[in-house]
Amino acid sequence: MAGSFRPLVFLCTSALLACGNNPIQPIREAQTANSPSAMPIAPPLAQSSAMANPEVKERLLAAQGLREDVAILRQAYETLHPGLYRYNTKEQIGAHFKALEKEFDHDRTLGDAYLAISTFLAKIKCGHSYANFYNQNKDIVATLFKKTDRLPFYFRWLGRRMIVTKNFSEMQLPPGTEILAIDGIPVGDILARLLPITRADGSNDAKRLSLLEVQGTDEWQTFDIFFSLFYPTTKTTRKLELRDVTTQRITTHEVRSLSHEERFAPLAAEVRKESGDGPVWSLNFSENSLAILQMRTFALYKSKWDWKGFLEQTFAELNKRKIKHLVIDVRGNEGGLDVGDVLVQHLGGAKTTGVTYQRLVRYRKTPPNLDSFLDTWDPSFKDWGADAQDFKDGFFFLKSDPEPKSSTPKSVFKGKTFVLIDSVNSSAAFQFAQVVKENKLATLVGAPTGGNQRGINGGAFFFLRLPNSKVEVDVPLIGRFPTKDMPDAGILPDVLVEPSVDDIARGADAELEMVKKWAKK
Repeated sequence: MAGSFRPLVFLCTSALLACGNNPIQPIREAQTANSPSAMPIAPPLAQSSAMANPEVKERLLAAQGLREDVAILRQAYETLHPGLYRYNTKEQIGAHFKALEKEFDHDRTLGDAYLAISTFLAKIKCGHSYANFYNQNKDIVATLFKKTDRLPFYFRWLGRRMIVTKNFSEMQLPPGTEILAIDGIPVGDILARLLPITRADGSNDAKRLSLLEVQGTDEWQTFDIFFSLFYPTTKTTRKLELRDVTTQRITTHEVRSLSHEERFAPLAAEVRKESGDGPVWSLNFSENSLAILQMRTFALYKSKWDWKGFLEQTFAELNKRKIKHLVIDVRGNEGGLDVGDVLVQHLGGAKTTGVTYQRLVRYRKTPPNLDSFLDTWDPSFKDWGADAQDFKDGFFFLKSDPEPKSSTPKSVFKGKTFVLIDSVNSSAAFQFAQVVKENKLATLVGAPTGGNQRGINGGAFFFLRLPNSKVEVDVPLIGRFPTKDMPDAGILPDVLVEPSVDDIARGADAELEMVKKWAKK
C-alpha cells in the first residue's frame, strides 16, 4: 500500500474515539439555561449515588519507568512530528524534554505524570498534540477524569471574567452571574494556571481561552479535566464567590458538585445523533429573506448520514425560495472532515485562490522499535513509500491529496452569505474560514478562529501509547507549511463581535442579531 491512495482527513481532536508560553509547575497543589431559574439535572440529595462513591485511588508510578516513557516520547516526536520545530528551536525542544525528565527524577502519581506530560506537550504549541482525553484507557479515565467535582453550571470567559451561561445547581445562578472565586481562589488565577497547559497552535491564546470555557460541547471538557487535577478536593461541594447580575451584590455560597455522568447528560443525545444516520446539521428560515445553516461539527467519521446530499438539497431549496441572505453558523465547530471543500463550491468558489500550503512529513518509514507503541486506523501510515518524496531540511513532500476534490455542485447560492465563526474553529473549520476570507466568498462575523495561518499539523495520526504510565499521546503526522511568511494567528473576522454580560443575561445571540440587522437593511 506504500504507493496507493490514502483517504486522509484533518481530524477534529475532540472526536478521536480510538479511531502555553508560561512555565507552570505540573505537580498538583497539596490542598486537598438560559432560564434565570435553577435547572437541576439530579435530585438535590445529600448522598446521591455519585457523591457516595469514593474516588478511585491513584497508583504510584516508578521513576525509572516514567523516564523510559520520556525516551519513547522523545524518539517518536523527534522522528515523526512534522511541526515540532515550527514554534521552537531544537535547543528549546531539548530543554523542554530535560524539564520533563527532571519531573520524573522520583516516583510520581498517575495524575502528576499526566499533568507533567500535558505540560510538555502544550509547549510544542500544536493544537493536535496532547494526551487526548478521548484516547486514554479505562483506568486513566476512571482514576483521573471521572470525579464528582464538576462545577454545576456552564460558563464563558469574557476576558478574565467567568460568566455563567446555564445553571444546573439547586441555587439561583441566572445567566450573567459572574463567578469571582472558587474555593477562595480568584478565577483569574485559575485561568492563568490553566492557559499554559491548554493545547493550541502557536500563540493563538483565543483558542486556549475557548477550550477553557464549559459550554456542554464535548464529553470531556478541558477545564473540567485540568481544574480537577490542579485543584483537587475530597469534598463534593465547591464554595463560590459571585456577583449578582442584577443587583451587583457580592455573596458566597456552597454548591453541590456534579459527577461526570451529570455533566455529560445534557450532551448525550447530541453525541448519539452524530454517530447515527440522521441529520446532524439544521437549516432554519428565520425570516422571509434569511436562512440559517447551523453546522456545529464536521466530525462525521462514524455517521452514516448523506451530508453531501443534504448540502445539495439545502442550496437547491435556498435558490428555489430566492433567499437573499444565508448565515452559515460554524461556531463551536472544531473541525473534522473536509466539509469546507464542498461548502465553498456551493458558495461559488469553483476556482479558489489564496496561500499555498505544502504537505510535509518527517519520515518515510517508522523506526521498527517504535511500531509496538504506535496505534492508528490505517497501518499504511507506518510506510509512506513512494508517496513521500525527498524535500529539504529533513522533510518529505507528500504527493497525494487527502481527499479527491469535489466536483462543481448543481446548486450555487446567489445571495449574500455570512459565516459566524469563533475561537473554537480549528483544523478543517479553520481551513474553511481561511478559504472563505481569502476568496471573499462570505462575510466572517464573530471572534478570531483557532488554528494558525503559519500552518497546522494533522491529516493522519499515530496514537502513541507509553508503556509504563499507559498515557496515550496524539502524534500528528502531516504538517501544512505556507510557501510564504504568514502571521502567528488565526483568521480574523471581517466584523469582530464581542458578546457582553448583558447579552448573556438576556440570552441574546450578539453575532446573529448583528447579521439580522444588516439583512433588514
